[in-house]
Amino acid sequence: MTPTNTENMKEHLGEAGAHLKSAAVAAGDAVKGAAGAAGDELRLGRANLKAELSDSALEGLAAAELGGAAAKEQVDALMDKGKDLIDSAAELIRERPLASFGIAFAAGWMIAKLGRSSSNP
Repeated sequence: MTPTNTENMKEHLGEAGAHLKSAAVAAGDAVKGAAGAAGDELRLGRANLKAELSDSALEGLAAAELGGAAAKEQVDALMDKGKDLIDSAAELIRERPLASFGIAFAAGWMIAKLGRSSSNP
């Protein structure tokens, strides 16, 4: 016996319902998978962020340590220049002691004069 049109329709509707149910399960799995993947990406991104911030902090500390050493280098260079200047002045005094004495005397006299005039209102 051949199925009737009503029976064929019911069969097709049943098949359509089964496909809809499978489609709903597949959609749910896809959403769950997407949420899981998004969660994984979020955790990975958070871990990368923490690693980069940690590396940044370490580099900042290293730069601070080197800053102290760089400051010491600059102070040492300034001290060397100061020593060179004192050596040059000592050499000039040895070469021309009379002129050096005259300049020192004049400078002292001027400083004393300025000091006396500023103390008298």
